[in-house]
Amino acid sequence: MRVRISPNSALLQQSIAGHIPTAPTPAICPWCLTRSQYPRSRQSRRHFSSSQQSSSAWAAAVSKIQNTVADILPSSRPATGNITIDPLKIVAKELKFLNKNIRQLLGSGHPVLATVAKYYTQSEGKHVRPLLVLLMSRATAFAAKQPRYDAQNLSPSSIDTPISSPTILYDNNPDQTSSEPPSPLTSASNETQYAFPNDPSILPSQRRLAEITELIHTASLLHDDVIDHSSTRRSSPSANTTFGNKMAVLAGDFMLGRASVALARLRDPEVIELLATVIANLVEGEFMQLKNTASDETSPKWSEQTITYYLQKTYLKSASLISKSCRAAALLGQCTPSVVEAAYQYGKNLGLAFQLVDDMLDYTISGSELGKPAGADLELGLATAPLLFAWRDRPELGILVGRKFAAEGDVQRAREIVLQSDGLEQTRALAQEYADKAISSISVFPPGDAKDGLEEMCVKVMKRRK
Repeated sequence: MRVRISPNSALLQQSIAGHIPTAPTPAICPWCLTRSQYPRSRQSRRHFSSSQQSSSAWAAAVSKIQNTVADILPSSRPATGNITIDPLKIVAKELKFLNKNIRQLLGSGHPVLATVAKYYTQSEGKHVRPLLVLLMSRATAFAAKQPRYDAQNLSPSSIDTPISSPTILYDNNPDQTSSEPPSPLTSASNETQYAFPNDPSILPSQRRLAEITELIHTASLLHDDVIDHSSTRRSSPSANTTFGNKMAVLAGDFMLGRASVALARLRDPEVIELLATVIANLVEGEFMQLKNTASDETSPKWSEQTITYYLQKTYLKSASLISKSCRAAALLGQCTPSVVEAAYQYGKNLGLAFQLVDDMLDYTISGSELGKPAGADLELGLATAPLLFAWRDRPELGILVGRKFAAEGDVQRAREIVLQSDGLEQTRALAQEYADKAISSISVFPPGDAKDGLEEMCVKVMKRRK
């Protein structure tokens, strides 16, 4: 009888309690839970979004968005005439403006900087994080409210209003005379009008939050590609390959700077604190990963602490942005503490499930489908969840882990051992547990299409192939 490693184990909870608080464990064994064990009648739910006649232009935009992510988040239900919830369609109007607004936020008078900073925004990415923020915003729009003393409902016209004096923000070179024009790099002319559909269920501040999360995520991709010496991103040449490492790092820094400015203008200290912590978490997670790959043990031994360390690193690098941005969306909507906590638990658990599935895809999907070389994690010396679970029963993997799969044939040998073991099965079971917890956490939300969309995202994450 095999003993499975559960995220509810005492050692795991003690080790990562400060990073990923564990939601209450269901009475039913979580390893046996499936999506069908959360029955609900969608027909009986009251939907809060209105259906309006769409123009041909908007319909084309919706179609483009849906086609872009069709393979990333495949449909989980056959076309049998039953009601099917499409999370993308629910917030398609908002997503239509996403890249445009992000490129406006990245405006710079320096042509090279502007080009590098906008490089990854020109390709059609997954946009999972802003999609979740927008869905969470709509799902909590009709939840119980508790106005916060520091909350401000910003109008569309004030979402970009500077806090400091423009003469300070856009100051000239002190050696220049006041009659000379301001620097094109920092002038107020770079500030642009915020564009979005007039949907009262999502606040302007929540839409901007969605854009900020994508900025932070994209900045992390720029930096990760430099650290990992990646040659491709989304099936295209990576920014560091195209422009060089220095330009890619500086573009990532510029993105974080612009995201920080946009975040400050939301004028919500708690939300600022949350997203600033995310940036720190990304760095902390990267350091944990570097420490793991830089270990000088030649033949390390498997222990439960191995899984604990990995999940803690995974939360910091991958799930922190999702969990804290979902929480921030509920805070901006002035929801009650219980709703805010539910939003956080949803994001935390879905974020962990998302990354665990990503770990599996590195073993099960071809490089052409994945958009990056298959086995890229092993090539980087990274031991992810499938290998860590396999390692417990196949101690010979310790030698390969110790030398970071650097010897000839190590990567292929490691892949073969993982595929022969139950490492992938256990990784999927763990991911499913987190996905089920995410669904359970939002049971307090009022019924509606956005709540259904959040639940459907859990199903789609488990079925994704990119």
